[in-house]
Amino acid sequence: MKRTATRNLSPYLLLALVFIFIITGCSNYEDVTECVDGKNYGFWNGLWHGIIAPIDLVAMIWRDDVSVYAPNNNGIWYAFGFVLGSGGWGFLGGKGASSKKKRRRED
Repeated sequence: MKRTATRNLSPYLLLALVFIFIITGCSNYEDVTECVDGKNYGFWNGLWHGIIAPIDLVAMIWRDDVSVYAPNNNGIWYAFGFVLGSGGWGFLGGKGASSKKKRRRED
């Protein structure tokens, strides 16, 4: 009984895979000449982009030319600056939160 259910499902699965394959061929052409010839972003730009990341995230809804993370960067130093600019993923805020708890306990 299980074999008939699998046999009945196989043509639909094959049709779905073919459809997905055809649809993925309809994607937009991405121009990468700016990445090859454009400015290479480093640590300081990564820091700035991390600071303005929430604004860029909202701006991406209405504009296609805005992105949160620069595609043409120099790698680890840009990423390090971006993480520091975006708040260090909580590393910088942890000390302030723990000092507030200590003050409350002392009072």
